[in-house]
Amino acid sequence: MEARHTPPRKDGRVIIHFDYDCFYAAVFEAKNPSLKSLPFAVQQKQIIVTCNYEARRRGLHKLQLVRDAKRICPEVVIELGEDISRFRDASKELYSFIRAYSWSGKVERLGFDEVWVDVTDMVSYNMEMLNQNSLAQSFFHISRADPLEGFAFDASSIAGHPYPKDFVSAGREQDSDLTLRLRLGSHLAQHIRHALEQQKGYTSTVGIATSKLLAKVVGNLNKPKGQTTVMPPLSADESACSNVTAFIDGHEIGKVPGIGFKLAQKLREHVLQRPATFDPGLVYGGTKEAVTVAAVRHHADINPETLEKLLSGPGSPHGIGYKIWCLLHGVDDSEVGQAKPVPSQISIEDSYNRLDTLPELLKVMNALAKSLLTRMRIDLLADDDNGFGEEHDSANGGATTQASHAATPKKWLARPKTLRLTTRPRQPLQPDGTRVRSFKRISHSGPLPTFVFGLSESAEALAEKLVSGALLGMFRRLHPEKSGWNLSLVNLAVTNMAETAGVGKTSRGRDISNMFRKQEDVLRDFRVTDTSSLLPYEVDITDVVSSDGEEREVCGPLTVASTTTTSAPDHHDGSGSWEEDGETDEENERCGYCGARMPGFALAAHQRFHSPFQ
Repeated sequence: MEARHTPPRKDGRVIIHFDYDCFYAAVFEAKNPSLKSLPFAVQQKQIIVTCNYEARRRGLHKLQLVRDAKRICPEVVIELGEDISRFRDASKELYSFIRAYSWSGKVERLGFDEVWVDVTDMVSYNMEMLNQNSLAQSFFHISRADPLEGFAFDASSIAGHPYPKDFVSAGREQDSDLTLRLRLGSHLAQHIRHALEQQKGYTSTVGIATSKLLAKVVGNLNKPKGQTTVMPPLSADESACSNVTAFIDGHEIGKVPGIGFKLAQKLREHVLQRPATFDPGLVYGGTKEAVTVAAVRHHADINPETLEKLLSGPGSPHGIGYKIWCLLHGVDDSEVGQAKPVPSQISIEDSYNRLDTLPELLKVMNALAKSLLTRMRIDLLADDDNGFGEEHDSANGGATTQASHAATPKKWLARPKTLRLTTRPRQPLQPDGTRVRSFKRISHSGPLPTFVFGLSESAEALAEKLVSGALLGMFRRLHPEKSGWNLSLVNLAVTNMAETAGVGKTSRGRDISNMFRKQEDVLRDFRVTDTSSLLPYEVDITDVVSSDGEEREVCGPLTVASTTTTSAPDHHDGSGSWEEDGETDEENERCGYCGARMPGFALAAHQRFHSPFQ
């Protein structure tokens, strides 16, 4: 019965999921390695957003109040991490490092500290290169062009941990094609993971599977600095149960990627037949009652049709029931996103205990707008080596100085078209003095003013223009209340990226200026050179007496110089005037001023050039 209702899965893909260990703390540790041996935490507002494993060993954890962390571990070292630009830059650097290993460009980032890589094509290529009679002495090729670039490995064993742990005794499945593909994927993941630590100083936890869902979830089994591979059988049949369902069944429903907070609430209530009890002490809320995937999947009336009725609603995508049904069975056929040269959007936000006055709002908006424009210049600007880029700011804040003109010009890789303002209103106090926690946001979008792309002014000056010229008007549309407002969050974002001309597949058109700059090199081998004269043509200068009796110099007919190549006979008369193919002197007419021959329809236009002498 279970096998009949199990959604079909696409096996054969090999997807690796990288999760950087304690990423926020690791960014500080990369700058100061001595922090690795100390209990270390990163603070935002009054919350510990992350801490290293030494701090966790001493009782600290994420989303803990700073005062509680200091009470539990007085010797903890805490750094302020509210400036997220350092984390964004580090994430971008590590993403580029992992991206360099991909052949297909299917590399997708989730947040700052997670990356999926689809390595199916690399595994398929190396499967063809394997010597099935000597798997223990194998070589993994990480380049098609250079057969020596790669690493030696043992294809008869798994790198890291398998799931299930006793997979070694799984019998016939060990020698299947899918098993071998996953083994190769595990060795590639280990190679990249070790290179990331050796060259960049960051450790990571890795999951290897045939889908994004499984790769992400299975990586959590062996933290930190470990990796786990989900091994066959992946589908349930009469002779064997599925390792996938056995693995995912024990997870709480809210821990499954793709099942969000609200969907998980509805599923818990349906199984329990009442609202689940929540822990109000947790910052983002959390259920005290665990409802597992198995409890939902084996529920008497759970199927794709009932899930569609239960979970659908305003704003929900069509087919949400079947999608969740698949996730409950560990089936996820979504593709790893193609790597993009520019982000899909750039977003800056901050939260506040109380934001309810216009002066404070202006201060907040100016700070966020400055950060947004600075981020745009970091993520969307590139050096223009050909010198045709736009003038850029100097290091002292944007003043146009002699140094800024001498520096390398910049060009925009993309220009976002849309500006979006998002706020989160704080709920009013209830009669008992409490306030209902709300995560509801409201947004308003509009065209992004083009002046933000100017690079002769500082980001601070442009931010003030952006606030007064666009953001204040958008804010008044969101909050027209005369009684005032109280906000707990403000977010600014630029979206709807339009990539500029370039050579990439996703660029909008070609870079015409770059094409002309390269034209000299492209046409060099095809250019006809003149060995008999330095000029490509000769000009006869004749004296013409005008009607007023004055002599003037007038260009006579052009005479084309000889070249080193031969071609079909050219049609021209002895005076040097060119004729169209198939025409004779009798069909042409002669100019009475300069003697040039041409068709009759062109004579009138030609004679207008002699009008000063008439």
